[in-house]
Amino acid sequence: MQIIRYRDRGVARLGILEGDAVRAAGGELFGQLLPREHIGPIADLELLPPVVPGKIVAIGLNYADHVAEVPGSVRLESPVIFMKPQSSLIGPGEAIVIPPGADPVDHEAELAVVIGRRASRVRREEAYDYILGLTCANDVSARNFQRQDGQWVRAKGFDTFCPLGPAIATGLRAEGLAIEGRVNGVVRQSSNTRHLIFDVPYLIEFVSGVMTLLP
Repeated sequence: MQIIRYRDRGVARLGILEGDAVRAAGGELFGQLLPREHIGPIADLELLPPVVPGKIVAIGLNYADHVAEVPGSVRLESPVIFMKPQSSLIGPGEAIVIPPGADPVDHEAELAVVIGRRASRVRREEAYDYILGLTCANDVSARNFQRQDGQWVRAKGFDTFCPLGPAIATGLRAEGLAIEGRVNGVVRQSSNTRHLIFDVPYLIEFVSGVMTLLP
């Protein structure tokens, strides 16, 4: 199932994507969703982020090929956690606003994991029991502030710096998935989740051992 959120006469609603067409969704995002009436083509809808999380937890330098690209970076022995605020969230197609003094600003195509139920100290073997689905994210980053601050909250936390969506895909595993970022149709990033240094089940175990993850 592919789940979207869209705005209908000022109200956020859930939909189920079937090809290029959308049907209304009955039920709850973190419960059972059922397809209802046909709404129309997705191209005609104002899309919202498919979920509005209470917190956005991110992992730095977790692709082996990305580590190799960053001067001075070394393969880490444990995951590095950082967070992006909810106010950085925007939907697909919305404008990223470059803040004053930010130069350069980079895109980072990412896999986003949507937690489906309360997760605290989860064992990696059970991680997929806590995942609702997967979606796409862009970890927009102001590199000069990242270098200047020595940590990443400001550089990655500006308003509009976390585009998310368009859809949450359920029933997938985060293994061998292509990750691609394009700018004006030109491929700028191409990788695969097989290059993750710490895989998704391990990360769910690690992060849920630090903080409780909520739906």
